[in-house]
Amino acid sequence: MQVLVTGGAGYIGSNLVDTLLARGDQVAVLDNLTTGRIANIRHHLDNPRFRFVNDTILSTGSLERLTEWADVVYHLAAAVGVKYIVDDPITAITTNVRGSENVLAMAFRYWKRVVVASTSEVYGKSTGGALREEDDRVLGPTTINRWAYSASKAIDEHFAYAYYRGGLPVSIVRYFNSYGPRVNEDGYGSVIANFTRQALTGQPMTVHGDGSQTRCFTYVEDTVRGTLMAGERSEALGEAFNIGSDHEVTVLDLAHRIRAACGSSSEIVHIPYRDYYGHSYEDTPRRRPDLRKSRERLGFEPMVSLDDGLARTIEWCRANYELHAGNGVRV
Repeated sequence: MQVLVTGGAGYIGSNLVDTLLARGDQVAVLDNLTTGRIANIRHHLDNPRFRFVNDTILSTGSLERLTEWADVVYHLAAAVGVKYIVDDPITAITTNVRGSENVLAMAFRYWKRVVVASTSEVYGKSTGGALREEDDRVLGPTTINRWAYSASKAIDEHFAYAYYRGGLPVSIVRYFNSYGPRVNEDGYGSVIANFTRQALTGQPMTVHGDGSQTRCFTYVEDTVRGTLMAGERSEALGEAFNIGSDHEVTVLDLAHRIRAACGSSSEIVHIPYRDYYGHSYEDTPRRRPDLRKSRERLGFEPMVSLDDGLARTIEWCRANYELHAGNGVRV
């Protein structure tokens, strides 16, 4: 197939590109390298079945040419990471809303199947049990920038459902805390990237709050597999699916696991949320997906355990991060 991946130089996008090329597809990537990295796709640049266009989804010219060429579009380009959204909500809202509108409008013009990558952030605050795709969204006030990300991605989903009602073949995937090789060194919101960098350099491992907040971490191979299922199964059309692990851990437990896996002596310290995010932030204490719909409709099942995934991720980080101790010496 001919496949367009927006955001294909990003962490998840580049892993998706690897899988598509390995199975014989032709792949085009549209990415402006804001959070994506050319290093993630450099090994494909000489592949005749691969094409990279350094441009934004806000540029309709490049987007139109690539969409017309493609059989299917995996739309992963977005402003991502809670810290980035808190710091620059204007860029986040514009990229996520206007960009996704452009992608879906082009797909509608040329009638191409689309998978829209969304996020568990759309659920907002969650204190109860596992989150079902049909559950109500519960958000904080609009004065808190953190909820701009949730709201912008929810609008993306509203666009997707609207185009589906117009006949376009569309599916939505909601990612839950994906991690793995190529996760950005600066983290852009990835607690696993931050903890790993800190542990490998002997820096204090900074846990926000008391660390009792829980998350479910999904290895990137599982993220990619669920994404492809949503792009290929007829049962996925017009639906949203949780793509993640349902193994729940506290952030404090995660810090201890990463420290042990790295063989690190880093101190684990607790810092207030405001010291990292500022005052325009609010956290959710629990986030766990209900996977029944993904299991029944897609046949999706997370396969990689947290300990196995952390070991693979830490090995990649050791080899690829620019790791410097506090004195500036590379470790």
